[in-house]
Amino acid sequence: MFDVGMPELIVIFIVALLVFGPKKLPELGRSIGKGLGELKKAMQDVKDSVEEEFRESTSDIRNAVTDVKKQIENEVKTTGETLGSTVEEVKKQVETGSGEIQKTLEDAAKKTEEAGESVDEKTVKTSDDSSEKNHR
Repeated sequence: MFDVGMPELIVIFIVALLVFGPKKLPELGRSIGKGLGELKKAMQDVKDSVEEEFRESTSDIRNAVTDVKKQIENEVKTTGETLGSTVEEVKKQVETGSGEIQKTLEDAAKKTEEAGESVDEKTVKTSDDSSEKNHR
């Protein structure tokens, strides 16, 4: 704190002895000692109070951070579940749609096949009629 060595202390003691006298000096020393002791105790109390407040504040901050972390985890989980169910719904719709498309293609193929057979039959009849005309 203060850079006071032994020579400085001797000078202070001699000045105090001259100013206060030999009868008052022990009483003054006790009073200064008690005052310094009380000051030290008060400083320690203040230090303890500040440290306690700091611990409480730190604890409150940790609790708040933990709560926010849990909220974020819950939101992420909920969002993940929502996305998962949405993906499943889309898959089902795609499967249903592809099944319907497949059925439509099969129906179109059958109709095309039937139409092709009809054309073949007409072609056969037309060619038969032509051959009969040629034979007559």
